Amino acid sequence: MLKLNIPNTLRPFLIAAFAVTFLTTAPISPAAEPTPRPNVIIMFTDDQGTLDANCYGSTDLYTPAMDALAKTGVRFTQAYAHTVCCPARALLMTGRHPQRGNVNVWTQGNAKGPEGVNMFTEEVTIAEALGAAGYRTALFGKWHLGADLEHGPTKQGFDRFFGLRGGFIDNYNHHFLHGNGFHDLYEGTKEVFRKGEYFPDLITDRALRFVEENRQRPFFMYLAFNVPHYPEQADEKFLQRYREMPMPRQSYARMISTTDARMGRVLAKLDELKLRERTIVVFMSDNGHSAENSTIRTDNHTSGLPKGHYYGAHGGGGNTGRWRGNKGTFYEGGLRVPAIISYPARLPQGVVRDQAITAADWMPTLLDLCGVPLPKVTLDGRSLLPIIASARAPTHHKVMHWQWHAAWAVRRGDWKLLGSRDGAKFLGNLAEEMPEVKNHLKEQPEIVAELLALHKEWAEEVTPKR
Repeated sequence: MLKLNIPNTLRPFLIAAFAVTFLTTAPISPAAEPTPRPNVIIMFTDDQGTLDANCYGSTDLYTPAMDALAKTGVRFTQAYAHTVCCPARALLMTGRHPQRGNVNVWTQGNAKGPEGVNMFTEEVTIAEALGAAGYRTALFGKWHLGADLEHGPTKQGFDRFFGLRGGFIDNYNHHFLHGNGFHDLYEGTKEVFRKGEYFPDLITDRALRFVEENRQRPFFMYLAFNVPHYPEQADEKFLQRYREMPMPRQSYARMISTTDARMGRVLAKLDELKLRERTIVVFMSDNGHSAENSTIRTDNHTSGLPKGHYYGAHGGGGNTGRWRGNKGTFYEGGLRVPAIISYPARLPQGVVRDQAITAADWMPTLLDLCGVPLPKVTLDGRSLLPIIASARAPTHHKVMHWQWHAAWAVRRGDWKLLGSRDGAKFLGNLAEEMPEVKNHLKEQPEIVAELLALHKEWAEEVTPKR
């Protein structure tokens, strides 16, 4: 063997040179790929009542997509949104009570004016939080947090928006129908015209294209359906299925299945692209079912529909079980809604949780699951992961609050106090066989006083000081 006579003084330098040569020429094992962040889809339905899905016990309804989410996820039996559209959407988008962001009355509906209330642009939405982490973001459907063109989805973190900026539209002529009406269909901030095309299909088609286009990168899609909200213009394929059902349940059931079918198309696309396992899907409604009756009351309506044309909800066809109330009330039937989260790669499947949750909880939950920091603001929602992990975990919401205009409600335990500007009006108990039927206001003065004090403290805290 050849022996080299290397002076001791040179040995450290040769060893170092050998190490550098080895490290720069030896094959390098590829670094472990970082786990990609999950995709996120929120399917927010409009005026879908408390128990109005087959998986919630309404076995007269055909809802295979909603039922599939329940089988592959976590179904909540005590999920609360709000009494009407605007505040529920503020809760969902910001994780905060709507009053913090200027949403306590109807927001501006017509982008062309007159000027009205719009959610503060300083509010941080889920889209802004996820967009900052590299997500592509889109909203297809209903915004309803202020239609002014200097506000709205594209000013609050959404890369793409197609839909209505205000409250509701006819599904074929795309006009808001209350009063004299106005056209409300926008691509971003540009008004577009697609007369005769069915709006639920327009937004579902956009959703499918967005998923296809972004299948190689994380995306957040808010699919804000405008159905089953009136006008109840159902998919024709469901007309026969419910032909024997009495009204108004018949008309409403057709709209529920119409909504479910569009949800099913999105889930099928995820399966087709093999994205389902790593996509978080949240399904929730914004408030209870509608019991409204509405007709065109003016001549020369902007929609072209004649005076006397009916477009309401036929007095309401929702199922609330033993719960009293509907949209526009603070009874359980107005506030308690279906809610499911499904994320097969990480969350349990086919389980039920009975703890109280709210729409505000979705933002911190989704950011938690996506590994994205919470915004540096006061959040009223909390991550649901502890509750999802255990049916015995306590609810985060020992006291719950709602307010709309001057009407309000506060719940602590089984007691719920309803009131207005004039003070407390009704004290109901949710543990009774017939909940919220008997008014305990006079016989429980101490509980009334305690809840009233909680409401006043809360109202002061969430009302903007500017």
